[in-house]
Amino acid sequence: MTVIVRGGTVINATGATTADVIIEGDKIAAVVDPSSDIAASAARSDATVVEAAGRYVIPGGVDVHVHLQLPMSPEATSSDTFETGTRAAVIGGTTTVIDFAGQLHGTSVRDAVEERLAEAQGQCAIDYGLHLSMGDVHDQSLKDMRSLVDEGMTSFKLFMAYPGAWYSDDGQILRAMQVAAETGALIMMHAENGIAIDVLRDQAAGRGNTSSVWHGRTRPPELEGEATYRAIQLATVAQAPLYIVHLSAAEALEQVVLARDRGRNVFAETCPQYLYLSLEEHLDQPGIDGVRHICSPPLRSRADGHQDTLWTGLRTDDLSVVSTDHCPFCDSEKLLGIDDFRSVPNGLGTIEHRMDLLHQGVVTGELSLSRWVDVCSTTPARLFGLQGRKGVIAPGADADIVVYDPKATHVLGAETHHMNLDHSVWEGVELQGKAETVLSRGSVVVEQGEFVGTIGHGRYLERSIPEPLR
Repeated sequence: MTVIVRGGTVINATGATTADVIIEGDKIAAVVDPSSDIAASAARSDATVVEAAGRYVIPGGVDVHVHLQLPMSPEATSSDTFETGTRAAVIGGTTTVIDFAGQLHGTSVRDAVEERLAEAQGQCAIDYGLHLSMGDVHDQSLKDMRSLVDEGMTSFKLFMAYPGAWYSDDGQILRAMQVAAETGALIMMHAENGIAIDVLRDQAAGRGNTSSVWHGRTRPPELEGEATYRAIQLATVAQAPLYIVHLSAAEALEQVVLARDRGRNVFAETCPQYLYLSLEEHLDQPGIDGVRHICSPPLRSRADGHQDTLWTGLRTDDLSVVSTDHCPFCDSEKLLGIDDFRSVPNGLGTIEHRMDLLHQGVVTGELSLSRWVDVCSTTPARLFGLQGRKGVIAPGADADIVVYDPKATHVLGAETHHMNLDHSVWEGVELQGKAETVLSRGSVVVEQGEFVGTIGHGRYLERSIPEPLR
């Protein structure tokens, strides 16, 4: 089947142009001048036409950090399933997500991967991949890393936080980084000094400081900066590429900037919550309003300039990607820690809103249109082994396309979002810009903002060694 996306402004990371996009089957066949003979010939055929006049035509978003149906404790599992989460994502203009298979201490890498693949099989509305979260670094798990790279799982997450659960010490991290250096895989790092943070958390609770704001006060930005510095030094010794996940603090970004200025293979992502929300306005609220905003790293102080610093980092390419770290919990789960912030399951729901929240940065002058596409689509695809397939409107790429209305206004909230979540940390936020029509591999899956696709349409993505890391 031929589809023509006609009359829109095509925006890639390299610039914008008025063009028609011709799709054959599940691939982009051509991007042509609307006045060309090719466009005229396609228009005379029996092609399906998607009108895009007055709209942006952008590559589908690529969210490389999500947690769908993730058990956080026996009482709390993230509320979006693979079905509900991927459906909400595509309504918001994201056409690819990468989740995680989690190898807890004492468990097998192979079992973790096979179980996660089985959970996702047939449940996704859009294409999806997996990283491996490593909670137990030893000889066998390092061997499994090598074989997974050969099978198309090319990124591995380690944790400097969460002692007793996911934490790896510096020696374990170094060994995993050495394997990454040998194979070309990418190490993703949760960079917070978990040992010191646990001391501060227990001291705060001992003083009776157990409200939500203490989640932030016991995870100070200095300990994110210190861990980021240490991760970079370990990666330098191992000669491995490094990707810092969910960077929230100016102190951490400073270390990334220094490393990149020295030519090191260091990348970092931030998330919409760290660009827009703050400790003072959101985390420091009584009761349920505060605990809804608990995530790790925590929301940072606006008075200290973290949000402005992160926007600057996106403009200068010191921050390479915006993902969501989508990990939502309903109020009943958040209330498990209403009397002690240490018991609150960490995470927020944003998978549906990422493209719009970052487009708002275009509206307010924080980002250019091309940079918006770059951080939300092109660079995440490139860093995680999907280059040429996802994140770009070009011949041969998958026909993952969003027809985006830059003038549409809407207000975010629990009554209107499609995430499986009974509240919204974005309640009442008014945005300009919204996905109107979305195609996934050439099939229209969102029309006039409504999901018209099929659950199970999404395919698992085997990924190559990331292009910038070869």
